[in-house]
Amino acid sequence: MRFTTWRSLATAATAALMASFLAPAAAHSAPRESTPVYSYDNAIRESVWVDTGLDGDGDGKTDRVAVDVVRPRELARQGRKIPVIMDASPYYSCCGRGNESQKKTYDANGNVVQMPLFYDNYFVPRGYAFVGVDLAGTNRSDGCVDVGGHSDIQSAKAVVDWLNGRARAYTTRTGTTSAKATWTNGRTGMIGKSWDGTIANGVAATGVKGLKTIVPISAISSWYDYYFAKGAPLYDSGPDWLSDYVDSPDARAKCAAVQQKLVDQAPRTGDWTPLWTERDYVKDASKVRASVFLIHGMQDLNVRTKHFGQWWDALARNGVERKIWLSQTGHVDPFDFRRATWTDTLHRWFDHELLGYDNGIDDEPMADIERHPDQWVTSSVWPPRATSTTTLRPDTGTQAGVGTLGLRTGSGTETFTDNPALSETDWAAHIDAPTAEKAGFVTEPLTRDLRLSGSSKVTVTATPTTSTAHLSAVLVDLGPDTIRDYAAGGEGITTLTDRTCWGASTAGDSACFRGTEAKKTDVDYTVFSRGWADLGNHASDTKGVPLTPGRAYTITLDLAATDHVVPEGHRLALIVAGTDKDLIDPPSSTPTLTLDLSRASARVPLVGGSDAFARATAGATAAAPRPSVLDGVGAPRTALPVPGEAR
Repeated sequence: MRFTTWRSLATAATAALMASFLAPAAAHSAPRESTPVYSYDNAIRESVWVDTGLDGDGDGKTDRVAVDVVRPRELARQGRKIPVIMDASPYYSCCGRGNESQKKTYDANGNVVQMPLFYDNYFVPRGYAFVGVDLAGTNRSDGCVDVGGHSDIQSAKAVVDWLNGRARAYTTRTGTTSAKATWTNGRTGMIGKSWDGTIANGVAATGVKGLKTIVPISAISSWYDYYFAKGAPLYDSGPDWLSDYVDSPDARAKCAAVQQKLVDQAPRTGDWTPLWTERDYVKDASKVRASVFLIHGMQDLNVRTKHFGQWWDALARNGVERKIWLSQTGHVDPFDFRRATWTDTLHRWFDHELLGYDNGIDDEPMADIERHPDQWVTSSVWPPRATSTTTLRPDTGTQAGVGTLGLRTGSGTETFTDNPALSETDWAAHIDAPTAEKAGFVTEPLTRDLRLSGSSKVTVTATPTTSTAHLSAVLVDLGPDTIRDYAAGGEGITTLTDRTCWGASTAGDSACFRGTEAKKTDVDYTVFSRGWADLGNHASDTKGVPLTPGRAYTITLDLAATDHVVPEGHRLALIVAGTDKDLIDPPSSTPTLTLDLSRASARVPLVGGSDAFARATAGATAAAPRPSVLDGVGAPRTALPVPGEAR
């Protein structure tokens, strides 16, 4: 099953052309895989500075971004043009890349010695160039970091333009000797995790020619949704903190105006401003020309899964060729949760997208989903074709605050009081008991498995007692399981002492990295989708207003995308509450809220739709045991660059 067909007519011709450039001389047929036949130790290592055309630091000169290149010397001597794999990052100097926090290192001539991660070690011997770009305002680049804005995106887009002969570059940061990328055919693939993957999304959304594919890992698709959820603050710091974290010393001295703009135009009220419009890549998905191989942890509480869900849906509407991996981890790179399969799949993806090899990867299932630690399933398309939105209704039960969840419209009310000291794990652990801080709604134990695949929405009508109120809604699988321990420090992995090698090494750049294994934990319940909102945003996604105590307001919360199976014998629960400790910040007051259940619903993506739900809830199995408390779950309060960056 091909992902899409919009480029299929050119595949055979491209494969034949690229094979003539890059296949070993002995080959007589179109290759299906690039092989490591070129010397990594003898590779060309050089640096250029690409002119972005911007003057972000206001010094009267256009900014130049540093671009470090590693490419095969043999192909340069033969005059063969090669494709590029590129990672544009703010982390190369300040914080490091990957699970071992690797930074770029340089020789006495200023050429890169160590390029973080395995991409150059693995792909340069296979006939690719690897390019590491310092975003404007970081490491050896001019300009200012603007956290996903025009400067960040132009930092990388200008490099793609240079690789395709449309931008200028120089051999030094301040000199006038030009550098041309005559060694490349311009076909570029961008890859990166977290902020790096976010840049790949943003550059693809410009529609730049020459960018053939992107591989965003745990990446942001809209910066507003990184900091806020419909007005509710997700972090207690703004983009100015991130900018200051990664700025080079030169940038800190020159970029006070940019820093102040990040403060002034990102108010902690959660109101939408032009700053967020500039940093919303979803709205420009129609411009994307590149294919997309997207990877995200379904328990990522840093870059939460709303980001991949809305980006994926927008790409699908615009017919973009795409592939997806969804793991049980938090903010973790696939190199650290599925290393061998990841390396092989990424290799074949780049061979197909950048070399044009007909290796069959576009005929394979679109989605890989981790159902249990290290146990993966596939879907030919994602979400599955049988998925349809089903409206579930909460209703009162026999105890206050312990209601039911079904297909019929509910009645009555439920009341809870915001308690910022409690989290979703506290709510789920006490789902069957009346507690003051939440309203819970639960199915009977299922008689069949029930799969949810995609994004959900929860609509509530709530009457507050104060002028401010925040709401949380979570979907919970109530039943025992063994999962990756995403709440632990490794977010689902344990780093080992042994090393495995992926590519060629030099004295200054080893291809050997510490191994990892799944860190598991036994649980009685799993929160698998979440959403939040400020009730003051009831009338607008972009602007909040004070509430009138005693007045009813209707609001819809967007729950994060997921793919989860609630097994037979487990129960599906919807919990509505106030502040979700460590995941959103509390309001300025402590409201009590009353829900009108006749006007409440959860629209969930069920494989098989309402019929599947009706079958799974027809009859009852043995009563489920009472859950025990899971250790609390929290997001890093300082946002993206958590210690070690990689997790």
